[in-house]
Amino acid sequence: MGELKFRDAKLEDLEKIVEIYNSTIGSRMITADTEPISVESRHEWFYEHTPEKRPLWVIKDPENKMVGWVSFSSFYGRPAYNSTVEISIYMDEHFRGKGYGKTTLQYCIDNAGKFGVKTLLGFIFLHNEPSIKLFQHFGFEDWGILPNVAVLDGVERSLKILGKRIDE
Repeated sequence: MGELKFRDAKLEDLEKIVEIYNSTIGSRMITADTEPISVESRHEWFYEHTPEKRPLWVIKDPENKMVGWVSFSSFYGRPAYNSTVEISIYMDEHFRGKGYGKTTLQYCIDNAGKFGVKTLLGFIFLHNEPSIKLFQHFGFEDWGILPNVAVLDGVERSLKILGKRIDE
């Protein structure tokens, strides 16, 4: 597989970030968006991420191809929650199933403390068993289920909350 590299995303990466994100919409397993999003619609989201506090990393393979991206997003938007983040991992469709998700999640766990993060959260559709298994592999625990909070193609879907405390 080779060594993956993580670097802070740049604005010129946003087109590929959005392309990767949009490639997941059709599966109805990963995102609650039901139609492709535009690069322009993600500018504000992009700037909410900062290398000092809320990173957005692009993931490169040994040949320097972008294989995915991962972000830390603020949870609930209030100061008391500053040490808690939601992790979002998205892989290019040509690079899924190669173990890159494991490498990426381990990288997030290993680096969370640098950003003052003590709690990592994953919000995953209950029917997305591969992602749930990935997070559970790293010791994320079931912290709750929001039953039938999303409707995808007329089907109600539940959202599982997985959490992990980071030891300092």
